[in-house]
Amino acid sequence: MTRLYNDPVKFVDEAIEGFVAAHAQHVCQVPGGVIRNTRSEEGTVAVVIGGGSGHYPAFAGLVGQGLAHGAVIGNLFASPSAQQIYNVCKAANNGGGILLSFGNYAGDVLHFGQARERLIREGIPCEIVAVTDDISSASHDELQKRRGIAGDLTVFKTAAAAAEAGYSLEDVARVSNAANLRTRSMGVAFDGCTLPGAEDALFHVPDGKMAVGLGIHGEPGISEQEIPSADELAELLVSHLLKDVPDGITSTDGSRASVLLNGLGAIKYEELFVVYRRVNQLLEEAGIEIIEPEVGELVTSLDMAGTSLTLFWLDDELEHFWRAPVDSPAYRKGSLKPATPIDTSKLDIPDDDTIPPASEASTEAAHCINEALSAIRQLIDDNVDELGRLDAIAGDGDHGIGMQRGAVAASEAANKALSGNSGAGTLLHLAAEAWADRAGGTSGAIWGVMLNALSFTIGDRDKPTANHYARALIKAKEDVMNFGKAKAGDKTLVDVLIPFSHTLEQQVSGGDDLANAWGKASAAAAEAAEATADMIPQIGRARPLAEKSLGTPDPGAKSLAMIVGTVHEIIQRHQR
Repeated sequence: MTRLYNDPVKFVDEAIEGFVAAHAQHVCQVPGGVIRNTRSEEGTVAVVIGGGSGHYPAFAGLVGQGLAHGAVIGNLFASPSAQQIYNVCKAANNGGGILLSFGNYAGDVLHFGQARERLIREGIPCEIVAVTDDISSASHDELQKRRGIAGDLTVFKTAAAAAEAGYSLEDVARVSNAANLRTRSMGVAFDGCTLPGAEDALFHVPDGKMAVGLGIHGEPGISEQEIPSADELAELLVSHLLKDVPDGITSTDGSRASVLLNGLGAIKYEELFVVYRRVNQLLEEAGIEIIEPEVGELVTSLDMAGTSLTLFWLDDELEHFWRAPVDSPAYRKGSLKPATPIDTSKLDIPDDDTIPPASEASTEAAHCINEALSAIRQLIDDNVDELGRLDAIAGDGDHGIGMQRGAVAASEAANKALSGNSGAGTLLHLAAEAWADRAGGTSGAIWGVMLNALSFTIGDRDKPTANHYARALIKAKEDVMNFGKAKAGDKTLVDVLIPFSHTLEQQVSGGDDLANAWGKASAAAAEAAEATADMIPQIGRARPLAEKSLGTPDPGAKSLAMIVGTVHEIIQRHQR
């Protein structure tokens, strides 16, 4: 279990503070993460990586000369927000464009994609490479659906070396994509990890068993078997990886590869070396030349007891960049001449808390909306453990704590906006940005989109009517589906949002007042949430373990249904 912490809510912030204090010669802190503390060549590409916390040395430990220019740091096992990513990119920008790279998880894809669009609108060229090395998470025919695990390092390292060599953004992206396509990983676990303050692990593996095909966020494996010997484990991992050789490599005989044997948190280095001894033998027997292998903790999962093996198939260009020198807090090779420290006072860090003027009617409505956000915060506080339990059945168990972080941040932002006489639209916008920023993850992005849809429709001028809210919820539904690409039947929040928004619109159009219309719509939402128990997830982290979720409602659908029911109580109170 995670034993050393103060307040679990402050764990990530305090860890970042300590990390920066320990490695001030390499990094400096900026809103959203860290950047290099040394000057880069003007006009070169900046490589910005990131993801949730709990994976050190990924991601902050990989910032430094020869590696990433910046790392965006989300909450534990939750993707960073688009605002965090944008902030780090602005601070790390060298003028040659930005390459964003991260593991292929839904929340990361959404948030990094949003940040990229914003940067491009501002004239900053930006490309994305999502790492897809985990062979257990999708078939060879669906490479784009695979998630990123320890293979992150090979992609980040080669991209950064190409940037260091002065390659254009187009060529850095080309090198990074080539590295990703030539990287394959597979992992196992003997027990799950524990979040700070949690009483138990996200999952357990039965005594004497090993879970095969785990993810770095604590997702359970796709199968279980008896715990093998060290040699047998090496044979299992190598045999699976050699069955999934990248396209274009016709034979392993005479091929070159780097090898990464990664500890996930609780496996000791000596154990890893025992396993690697046999890995090395097997690869040499297969005729593979091993180039600068790595054994140790590279991408972890808090205190998970497990390991993963990565093969990075090299060509001349990739080998050159893999061998290039690096000086970062957690990963070093070769030697580099120390670069000049940056002047942190000149960093480009956005800051805008302006509250625009609003009508008296809109300010009055903002008080009601603020009350609803406070009630949502209390609701989530009361149900955080149950939402986490639902999510842990086929996911990583962080939905409850993610929703709690988002609801708390949104409520605090709304209170602050109200003290500045904010209108309803601005209050909702600031709450949306705060929710997305602090919650991170897929749900953070989705709730940011929903609240921003309400903000856009309601505005700061008019007194919101039932028709305003009905149109706002239809827009929220459309925006969420367009943004997250989920559709009806995928076992997501969308399966509740569709019937809720449609019922609300129909009842308002038929002449119902807001309280009655919302009540009927929330009843439809509750029924739809329970119906997701009979569905099999088609997207998201639960997809690889789809059968395990059968019989359990989707946690995102469930939390949305609970929230609209609570909001109904607030509407009734104000309409009396």
